[in-house]
Amino acid sequence: MHRRMFVVSLLLGPMLVESAPALSASPERMVYRVQHSRYGNIGTYSNAVEKAGNATTVTTEGHIAVSVLGVVLYRQDIARQERWNADRLVAFHGVTTVNGKSIELTGSADGDRFVLMSPDGSIVAPASVRIANPWSADVLRGDTLLTPDRGRIENVQVKTTEETSLAINGRATRAKHYEINRLDGTKRYEVWLDDRGTPVQFITYNQNGMITFILT
Repeated sequence: MHRRMFVVSLLLGPMLVESAPALSASPERMVYRVQHSRYGNIGTYSNAVEKAGNATTVTTEGHIAVSVLGVVLYRQDIARQERWNADRLVAFHGVTTVNGKSIELTGSADGDRFVLMSPDGSIVAPASVRIANPWSADVLRGDTLLTPDRGRIENVQVKTTEETSLAINGRATRAKHYEINRLDGTKRYEVWLDDRGTPVQFITYNQNGMITFILT
């Protein structure tokens, strides 16, 4: 099963970044149920957001497994941390483990660019790069996305569509809908934010189907 099937830009375990300012004791934690269009419920995904002045730290965790007749065909575990200064990404560390094999990425701001070290070498992105992990509306304000599993850079267009109503855990929720598309117009992600700016649902698309993350 192709490992890109479960890219989410978005995955986890607390990986601390040195020299970070003191953060609030009670981070906002958003936990999502993960559903695949073909395999049903496949795991959980969470973002913990801590803020102190202009500094924001986002810690992401994910545990995904696909089983057929009790046999695990695919497993992914994610441990990531993003550090932001206002709306700029200043540091990133992530470990994605797929079927027992881990890939580690480490990056930091460097002048007018962001430099990421991967197993394949360095990857350079503009200073305005966003991580494909929709923890707030801020990550939708840009046209360059970094996928956090392997460090790919994608140029995208963000489109705001109509406000709509979603059924989240059996309750109708009003939400603003965003589409994040590749430059050729193909759909990459969809995100729904409620009136407080909380991502209540997001979807990622790839060749193997649709993966939906629903706030629990």
